Amino acid sequence: MKLEGKRALVTGSDQGIGQAIAIRLAEEGADVAINFRKNREGADETRSRITALGRRCAAIQADVGKVEDAVRLVNESVAALGALDVLVNNAGIEKNAAFVDITEADYRAVMEVNMSGPFFATQAFARHRRDAGGGGSVINISSVHEELPFPHFTPYCMTKGALKMMMRNLSIELAPLGITINNVAPGAVQTPINTKLLSDPKLLNPLLENIPLRRLGQPADVAGVAAFLASADAAYITGATIVVDGGLLWNYSEQ
Repeated sequence: MKLEGKRALVTGSDQGIGQAIAIRLAEEGADVAINFRKNREGADETRSRITALGRRCAAIQADVGKVEDAVRLVNESVAALGALDVLVNNAGIEKNAAFVDITEADYRAVMEVNMSGPFFATQAFARHRRDAGGGGSVINISSVHEELPFPHFTPYCMTKGALKMMMRNLSIELAPLGITINNVAPGAVQTPINTKLLSDPKLLNPLLENIPLRRLGQPADVAGVAAFLASADAAYITGATIVVDGGLLWNYSEQ
């Protein structure tokens, strides 16, 4: 097991990609702190699957869109597990609206969860690792939309572009502490957020035409990459985005 003895925090791990990552890290030997905002039932499922693997798990309620919650989440994870070696910034939201119709409330909600949350959680994690003697891994779950325009989702794309630049900047600034930081950029992944898409062939079929592998990604496809980046196999990788999209990014066109 590549992560034996490691302790990780995965934000937004009550469902979808975050849940898959938390479970995969546990399968590789890590103890895991999981996080939820409202979906306690989903968090309980994640925790039960992790503890069934013989790993320690703490489930912590926090809204990472609130700076104080993001910091508290890291600190409570450290207290629960004794330390943290890995931070996975997975929690994220999106709002579908034409640019001329976006409300200030929706704009701020996306910015706070998708950008402020990772920023301040990473800051708290870096301070912890500095005080613990250095080392550690930060993995941001970004999106192909850190590169690819997505009309009607402008704030979402803005946050993913910002996450890319934050990662690149911190790969230099945190390197003296021995902390690596990388992004994983999924394409179209089959998760609860895509329920409407998956149930409408008129939306799904054109998307599949844009994916060279002709299938949606699965949460496990992303989780495997996150586990790799958390392991010693990726110790010399920092400042990189790994795209997990079946070829979508370089084959996409608006219909």
